[in-house]
Amino acid sequence: MSNFQDRERAFEAKFAHDEEMQFRITARRNRLLGEWAAVKMGLNAAETDAYAKAVVQADFEEAGDEDVIRKLVGDLTNAGVDIDDASVRVALEEQTVIARRMFIEPQA
Repeated sequence: MSNFQDRERAFEAKFAHDEEMQFRITARRNRLLGEWAAVKMGLNAAETDAYAKAVVQADFEEAGDEDVIRKLVGDLTNAGVDIDDASVRVALEEQTVIARRMFIEPQA
């Protein structure tokens, strides 16, 4: 019985670790997206930092990525940047890859 319980605990620990890692990757991706959008809007360093944090916070509004996409498209459009939903989704995928690499690949 102990062997089964050990395996169950190990599975739960791995699941918790994987969920935490995914949360961190998503938060990093959102920060990178905020920085990407800030460059397009011509924000200075302080504004970029604040905007990147706002994008991370926007992800807590609802499950999934739609809240972040909606914020980015709205903010970029309001700033006069000619962009569409598909372009933001492409950037989201690109930043996901970068964020995942930042956590998975060993730091030099």
